[in-house]
Amino acid sequence: MERLPELPQVAELPDGTYVYAHPTALPAPQQGPQVVHQHIHQAAPDKTVQRIALGAGVGAGAVAAGVYFGPLLVGALTAIAANLAMLTFLALILGWGVHTVVKSIGSPEAGAAVKNVRNARRRRR
Repeated sequence: MERLPELPQVAELPDGTYVYAHPTALPAPQQGPQVVHQHIHQAAPDKTVQRIALGAGVGAGAVAAGVYFGPLLVGALTAIAANLAMLTFLALILGWGVHTVVKSIGSPEAGAAVKNVRNARRRRR
């Protein structure tokens, strides 16, 4: 007659939990002090601000509004800044174009007028 395999047994692990395990799969008991590895995780900044706000007595509605409208405000300000940058660039290009066209089609009389104005400014000083 063949021998039946050993059945799993209930074993208590070092952390205090109970598991079903085969007797050969159980860890050997440790001798001496046990080393505890502790991992400290920091919450994301937005969660930390929420916790501080709730701990300070601010209502959950105010925290929810800050969570919702905060990124919305950042997005709106970024869009405004991008629009202003594009308009500034466009004005710069158009100004350069007007300057170049006026300079290239200027007449000799215009050049003489510029010289007269420049000389008049120098004499006033």
